[in-house]
Amino acid sequence: MGAGGLGSPILLYLAAAGVGTIGIVDDDEVDESNLQRQVLHATADVGRRKTATARAAVTRLNPHVAVRVHDLRLDAASALETLRGYDLVVDGTDNFATRYLVNDACVLLGLPLVWGSIYQFHGQTTLFWADPPTGHDGVQYRDVFPRPPAPGTTPSCAEGGVLGVLCGAIGSVMANEVVKLITGIGEPLLGRLLTFDALTTRWREIPVRADPQRAPIGPLADIAVECALPATALVPAALTISARRLAERLAARALGADDFDLVDVREPDEFDLVSIPGARLVPRGRFLDGSALATLDRDRPLVLHCQSGARSAEVLAVVRTAGFDAVHLDGGVLAWVAAVEPDKPTY
Repeated sequence: MGAGGLGSPILLYLAAAGVGTIGIVDDDEVDESNLQRQVLHATADVGRRKTATARAAVTRLNPHVAVRVHDLRLDAASALETLRGYDLVVDGTDNFATRYLVNDACVLLGLPLVWGSIYQFHGQTTLFWADPPTGHDGVQYRDVFPRPPAPGTTPSCAEGGVLGVLCGAIGSVMANEVVKLITGIGEPLLGRLLTFDALTTRWREIPVRADPQRAPIGPLADIAVECALPATALVPAALTISARRLAERLAARALGADDFDLVDVREPDEFDLVSIPGARLVPRGRFLDGSALATLDRDRPLVLHCQSGARSAEVLAVVRTAGFDAVHLDGGVLAWVAAVEPDKPTY
């Protein structure tokens, strides 16, 4: 599941190990911003379907592997049919909607699920298997993560970033687990969640177990997809401003015909890389702990922005609850660069 950051080392190592049949599920295209972590793809692959470039990479490494391509976004209607017939599933996806869906499908099909997740400098991985062989206690994803996070509260890798080599560390452990399961050697990760901190180079092992109060998995449904919506999807149009409209207002502000406070809620290193002229930096964390509110002028309208809109939408809810007149930039700095200053860098 996924031919991106985690899928890249996993696919390469499993192909090199001689796994006979590998299915690849992805519906995305290769983007230049992917290349620092998605080593399966190259510069020449930008714009191509990830499933196509992944299949080509696997075939170059081991032409004896039968590669099955599923160029689709998994949903409740396709999950069981897509995964049925495989012996195990490896989940390297980057959104909660798919993670819950894949788990539920694996529970219904009785399949082991090697799972991993990465964000910024931290990664985690384990084996989920609701009905394992005798001698092992079953654990599934919903035992460890019963409920998806609220929309917009957890940035994606694209929003929060990820250290590229972290994908190799977690992906290698996941590939190792797959080889163990296929060959029947070693001790499975079932019941043990590994976490890795790339900044301190420390691994931790956390025991996990089944939740006796968890409800049984029923028919698959796409209700969990709501958790994957960015906070921007929940913001009324009246509380957003487009990049072109913001440019017009900034020009008017420079002439004294408009007045508002343009606040960038990203982190200092992001601000140093690229910023919107006239913006001042107040990181998101200061709004969440309440310390930033005292620095705002209640008589002056606010325009908030971040990289893509997820963090600024979260801050927007905070400041409007506190009584401030505020909107946020639809699409964030990425939209600004695309529409107003295309020569500026993006990340």
